[in-house]
Amino acid sequence: MEEERKKPKLSKTAALAKAEHYCAYQERSQQEVRDKLYEWGLYPTEVEELISDLIQTNFLSEERFTQAYVSGKLRIKKWGKIKIKQGLKIKRVPEKMIQNALKAIDMDEYMAIILEVANKKNAQISEKDPFKRRFKLVNYLAGRGFENNLILDVLKNNNLP
Repeated sequence: MEEERKKPKLSKTAALAKAEHYCAYQERSQQEVRDKLYEWGLYPTEVEELISDLIQTNFLSEERFTQAYVSGKLRIKKWGKIKIKQGLKIKRVPEKMIQNALKAIDMDEYMAIILEVANKKNAQISEKDPFKRRFKLVNYLAGRGFENNLILDVLKNNNLP
């Protein structure tokens, strides 16, 4: 704790420049930037002023962050809507923005991703009993954040266990 107190506090202009670089590197949520500014030793009033400046200069956009987050987690990590929503809630994104971003997901693409993940996992399961195999597959897909009704539809329509 003593080391934290010894850290020199950044000036507001230095913090703004550093925060602009931080936001330019990749999309960030307001909470991530706020946490980083506090980590740099700024006071609450300065933090809120800098957040406001970053929004006005378009370095920080919660909507842009939400869309990038949803797109990345869906297409790259192959997460389902439930897990994506939880991740956004942890980052303190407003509920309305989360709902809008999730509505924008193309259902055909979403179902194709569920099928892709199911096929990949099905090939890895060594269980011979079809009931246990199906249970393991459904549990895995639910753990990835996919909805149960969609999991069951995909398994049924594609003759998976």
